Amino acid sequence: MNITAQSLLNGFKRHFRQSPVTDPWEPLFMKQSGAEFTLALRIDKQHCNARGLLHGGVISALADNAMGLSCVLQMENASALTVNLSVDFLHVGQIGQWLEVRAHPAKLGRTLSFADASIFANDDLIAKAKATFRITARAAEEMT
Repeated sequence: MNITAQSLLNGFKRHFRQSPVTDPWEPLFMKQSGAEFTLALRIDKQHCNARGLLHGGVISALADNAMGLSCVLQMENASALTVNLSVDFLHVGQIGQWLEVRAHPAKLGRTLSFADASIFANDDLIAKAKATFRITARAAEEMT
């Protein structure tokens, strides 16, 4: 079974938002359940450091992305700019594992919002993240 078919069986669909930062990591998948927003991918060579382990920068970028989206998807006409991002690395991810970044808003505000994320590789917790976002009105070009 290919990655897309397996992901769809798990309730995921292709991530709706492309970015020059994450383009090399495609395919990315997403799932939303209530306020929780999850980004996922199958860890492959392009996600790893020289030792063949999931790179902390990939974890950080995906956590930032997922946490920001977990906030703005709960708000109307909002965009989020990262003010602070903190990641605690607890274990490693390896090629072939299914990575999930499960994010949820901790507190939504008009100017600042806060979110948390738990990052799993094959359902083993490998990192935790927290972020603060500056909330702004979504620019017209972002709305299309």
